[in-house]
Amino acid sequence: MEYNRHAKIDLHIHTTASDGTLSPAQVIARAVKLGLKAIAITDHDTISGSKAALQAGIPAAIDFLTGVEISAAPPAFYPGSGSFHLLGYGIDLENPLLNQTLEKLRQARKNRNPQILKRLEQLGIFLSLDEIRQQIGAGQLGRPHIAQALVKKKVVSSIDEAFEKLLGNDKPAYVDKYRVPCDRTIETIRAAGGIAVLAHPGLLTLKNNEVEPLFTRLKKIGIQGVEVYYPEHTAGQTRLFAELAQRHGLLMTGGSDFHGAIQPEIEIGSGRGDLDVPYELYEQLVGNLIKS
Repeated sequence: MEYNRHAKIDLHIHTTASDGTLSPAQVIARAVKLGLKAIAITDHDTISGSKAALQAGIPAAIDFLTGVEISAAPPAFYPGSGSFHLLGYGIDLENPLLNQTLEKLRQARKNRNPQILKRLEQLGIFLSLDEIRQQIGAGQLGRPHIAQALVKKKVVSSIDEAFEKLLGNDKPAYVDKYRVPCDRTIETIRAAGGIAVLAHPGLLTLKNNEVEPLFTRLKKIGIQGVEVYYPEHTAGQTRLFAELAQRHGLLMTGGSDFHGAIQPEIEIGSGRGDLDVPYELYEQLVGNLIKS
């Protein structure tokens, strides 16, 4: 399809397959209604959302990329801790290595949830998996869903408060999880025919002078792109990431990180109203997928 350079896209969207509140079909319908010209569904550690979107059918009015967001372990050269989020685009949904990796992550998440509920119980807060499952249906249960249940029970007033007081890193009900090593995650995405992209670098604990060395070393272990456009990035960060991506031959991507009612202030394609990801970035991604 041919579009002018002002056409919008969104390459970072979550659905009910992970921790979003809209189904893949609802996401596609909303994106079409909002006039977007290309999207990618990038659910956490699962490709069920991409599969469901393709099964539902992609309207001619919009282009679609299969996707996933994988929580990797930080590389040894990164000074921070926690998860290192990597996006995979244009992946083969039937790739055995990718599916084996995601199944291992799914099992780890499944084993983690009861441990979180146990810690909440020790704090005098009683929730059951069945209780939470009734709210989310068949999707992949995780911390955001536990946070929603805590809001519903009026233990906290918001999802943000649930993470700030109970579920966030180093909080009383936090339980660490298994993460695939960063280099192996990149290899897995690329083995599935995809493009490996560093998600929201502005959320990493980095000083400005540490960003370029990180990008340089990530490129050496196989990263092909950087998420430049993101609602939480400042204008200065966006300029810096774009400049470094161009300097080091990395693809640029962008997206809203849409989750639906979990973050109602974030809209598909526009974030908080000032996100504008140009269609040409989608074209460049697709061009590189064709070459690989």
